[in-house]
Amino acid sequence: MDVRSNEPFWLVKNGIMHSYPSLRADANCEVLIVGGGITGALMAHACIAKGYKTILIDKREIANGSTSATTSMLQYEIDVPLYKLKELIGEHGAIASYLACRDSIYKLENLVKEIDSSCGFEKKESLYFAGKSKDVKWLKQEYEARKMAGIEVNWLDKKEIKATYGIVAEGAILSADGGSVDAFCLTHDLLRYNSERGLKVFDKTELKKVKYEKDAVKVQLNTGAEIAAKHIIYCTGYETQNMLSDKVVQLKSTYAMVSERQDLHPEIYERTLFWNTDSPYLYMRTTADGRFLVGGEDENFKNAIRRDLLLSRKKERLEKTLKKYLPNSSFVEDFCWAGTFGETKDGLPYIGMHPKYPKSHFLLGFGGNGITFSVMGMDMIIEIMEGRPNILSHFFRFGR
Repeated sequence: MDVRSNEPFWLVKNGIMHSYPSLRADANCEVLIVGGGITGALMAHACIAKGYKTILIDKREIANGSTSATTSMLQYEIDVPLYKLKELIGEHGAIASYLACRDSIYKLENLVKEIDSSCGFEKKESLYFAGKSKDVKWLKQEYEARKMAGIEVNWLDKKEIKATYGIVAEGAILSADGGSVDAFCLTHDLLRYNSERGLKVFDKTELKKVKYEKDAVKVQLNTGAEIAAKHIIYCTGYETQNMLSDKVVQLKSTYAMVSERQDLHPEIYERTLFWNTDSPYLYMRTTADGRFLVGGEDENFKNAIRRDLLLSRKKERLEKTLKKYLPNSSFVEDFCWAGTFGETKDGLPYIGMHPKYPKSHFLLGFGGNGITFSVMGMDMIIEIMEGRPNILSHFFRFGR
């Protein structure tokens, strides 16, 4: 394939930050977390903060799954617009979901400061623009719904968009709340921070079989060792669908590319996230080291081989789309990669217990803003474990 690298940019940029052993001896804990990506790392942080004896395992090396391929745009926007989500689940649940996502961005900002992470967290505005005139009507409806919900937004017309950003668009919602981060780096920083506070981390350690007993969950591993835990928390993303009998997620392939560092772009791009109303939508942002990241061209996932074979063609289409909206851009691609993620019918995550899995909890931040869902979910899981679920547990439950 005519690409510089088929490895995600974050893996190449960060290299091997920290390494962990595989688990070769029997162990016990109060909480076993399965999955060593950003979701598992956030969950582990919450468990250690609450004083739980915690073990985290991953079948790969740490953060080498979906976390290594994420574009790490921190948005409060859910894949389903607020005005539509209100129709699906009711006004109270929809607004609560959006506001919780917004608040999660600031919680993550504080968390980054707490652990002194070098993940390049940046607070940004977010521009959601309509590339086609037919989308303006419903985008204005979305603007009004967000404004009524108390979210800080402004409406920009096509002249304002062109003058401020150089983007050719028909209208846009400008939101004050957004951010970006290097999720691969943050995952490693979180696990290192909590390892110094008692967290036990093991990679190349795969869960093979689970046995449910009266007072514990017994987990057999590929290494021959066994873990006895009081609770097990699955932070295994889209791969979780393989263990569930009910279909909860539609798998998608997404494509992304990042520019060379020498590319020049307006300074305002450094403080703004961009995405549009197309289906599939285009998204853009800068990285902390001054590159320009562009992604999209999503399609239903078939298999990893097919996904990767499309990489070169998708890169060309992304470049063409970028020129359509930013005709004066000078994007020079440096890395290009593909990844898999999941979408739910209502755009919401699945967080909580599943009736078929005793003593088990799931933190599955599906969708375009999976990181903010995970920030919300790490506290929600603790609350559920301690018998005090909040209102969002109802809207994020299995079987909804």
